[in-house]
Amino acid sequence: MECVIGVDIGTQGTKSVLIDLEKGVLASAYRAYQPTTPKPLHAEQWPEVWEKAVEEVIKEVAESGYAEAEAIKAVAISSLYGGSGIPVDKKIKAIHPCLIWMDRRATKEVEWVKENIDLDHLYEVTGNFVDSYYGFTKILWLKNNKPDVWKRIEYLLPPNAYVIYKLTGELAIDYSSAGNIGGVFDIKQRRWSEDMLGQLGIPRRFFPERLVDSSEIVGQLHAEGASRTGLKAGTRIIAGGVDAPVATLAAGAFEPGTHVAMVGTSMCWGFVTESTNLSKGLVSMPHVVNAKKYVYSFGGAITAGAVVNWFKEHLGGLEKEAARLTGLSVYEILDREAEKIPAGSDGIVMLPYFMGERNPIWDPYASGTILGLNLTHSRGHLYRAFMEGVAYSLRHNMEEVVSQLDLKDEIILVGGAAKSKLWTKIFSDVTGYKVKIIKEEVEAPLGGALLAALGAGLIKDPKALLGWFTFKNAETPDLQAKKIYDRRFQTYKEAYRSLKPTMRSMSKEDA
Repeated sequence: MECVIGVDIGTQGTKSVLIDLEKGVLASAYRAYQPTTPKPLHAEQWPEVWEKAVEEVIKEVAESGYAEAEAIKAVAISSLYGGSGIPVDKKIKAIHPCLIWMDRRATKEVEWVKENIDLDHLYEVTGNFVDSYYGFTKILWLKNNKPDVWKRIEYLLPPNAYVIYKLTGELAIDYSSAGNIGGVFDIKQRRWSEDMLGQLGIPRRFFPERLVDSSEIVGQLHAEGASRTGLKAGTRIIAGGVDAPVATLAAGAFEPGTHVAMVGTSMCWGFVTESTNLSKGLVSMPHVVNAKKYVYSFGGAITAGAVVNWFKEHLGGLEKEAARLTGLSVYEILDREAEKIPAGSDGIVMLPYFMGERNPIWDPYASGTILGLNLTHSRGHLYRAFMEGVAYSLRHNMEEVVSQLDLKDEIILVGGAAKSKLWTKIFSDVTGYKVKIIKEEVEAPLGGALLAALGAGLIKDPKALLGWFTFKNAETPDLQAKKIYDRRFQTYKEAYRSLKPTMRSMSKEDA
């Protein structure tokens, strides 16, 4: 019996999965938490929250009774995009919260970059553009606003690298996490860019020298880490990577052609390519397999499942009570209300920009907007419009590059949205693509388990993962609904263009 564990540190929780290489998933565990949002557009997390959650979910599956500790050969840890990285001192102790991907505070720093840096050169070197989403602008915010922290920084570490250090005492950053910082990483040479670091005024020493493949062994679990996780000391700990490409890998994206929409708190529509400069509207980084050859590029929404969760928390009071009485989930009840509403929500269009927006508009001032309300509309109309707004965002991102790519005629959908048959159908009808769902719960931890198996030498071909899950029948687009959504999608784009100046002026008034 040979087993591996995949762990993913998410924005709102950490999950682990225990995999038997022959039998598939044996056990899983989850710990929930929330990022801190001390001000509008701020989102941060102290890394001790992640460290504790990782140790707990590993321990739970390790001690689940499905496998002896001796049978667990390796663990890989992926994580949310850590934005600025965790500022740590010489003792690798956190001295400030990590400004995570969702944080949008670095607007002044973005303006400085636009005024002082050759943006075409930035894009040519890094494969990425400039926005407050990217870690390098958040790093500049720390420089400009936290001088006491800045002078104490020894390293800026992605969440997975930080936790791996705490378990092994070894320091390394995987290529995907390095590339996702933007601004400071040369995507063609696969190394830190001395050129861009110098132009931006960010010290090279902030970034560890050791860059590794996502399937590389960073170190072995030390005795203290073993006592906290229930694993044997010496268990191999694998680098992992950014959760988006790891989740895309988990759905079977090993090479160009396959494209995957990961819709959880945020949305990432991603694909594998060999091009390092495909579109300034997308985010690009080395892929988590064949990192020297393949690039993972994605577009997506900052708030996808997050806006649906917002609706549930603030407008779903009746459904919460109904869920308590019936045993159904709140989302199931909301879905049933929304299913009664026709495609297009009888004229309501929602812009899902609840924390500004990245791809493809890259606008930190964009805000959530509901258009078309009248007295005949119900909560069911609103909830369906929220789901449709996220689907429009997916289509908007696809428009950026789909003509340049040879993609399959089906999107693989993973994440929380895949649990909703209604939302799956909406994604298909809005985009015009078939949408495939995997029967098993396939997210980044499964991709992490694959990386662990590769890194430990237990398997040679990543396609072995395809034996760990099965697909459901694909949802196919309804042509009549598609016609309605084609019109609504044009309204969606026009609404943003028209409201953009107003959104900007309102954001500056509230600053």
